[in-house]
Amino acid sequence: EVQLVESGGGLVQAGGSLRLSCAASGFTNGGYAIVTYAIVWFRQAPGKEREGVSCILSSDGSTYYADSVKGRFTISSDNAKNTVYLQMNNLKPEDTAVYYCAASVHLWDCPKYCSGQAPLDSWGQGTQVTVSS
Repeated sequence: EVQLVESGGGLVQAGGSLRLSCAASGFTNGGYAIVTYAIVWFRQAPGKEREGVSCILSSDGSTYYADSVKGRFTISSDNAKNTVYLQMNNLKPEDTAVYYCAASVHLWDCPKYCSGQAPLDSWGQGTQVTVSS
């Protein structure tokens, strides 16, 4: 079973930056390493629906961003550390939310993961990001 732990949230002023981390473990199946997976970042603000903001596929390193964060957020992975990062720059008050990372070992594409159309196997506990104006 895949376990995910997010960190890096906090309080920042508008225009500032934060880097979220999603540390993953347990990518095994019957003792064999699972090498093909997706890591997806979601966020949910109070009273709003969950939004998929970014995704990365381990198979080819391809990435995806929601329009709301494109050009400001960057997703990356450090395979040696089994960690995926979400670098968030030029933060806006509307970025305030609890951010979750999720993992899937199924072979779907990032837009489907972010839109909620593809199955996800594991979720982290979430990390709060608050952007003050």
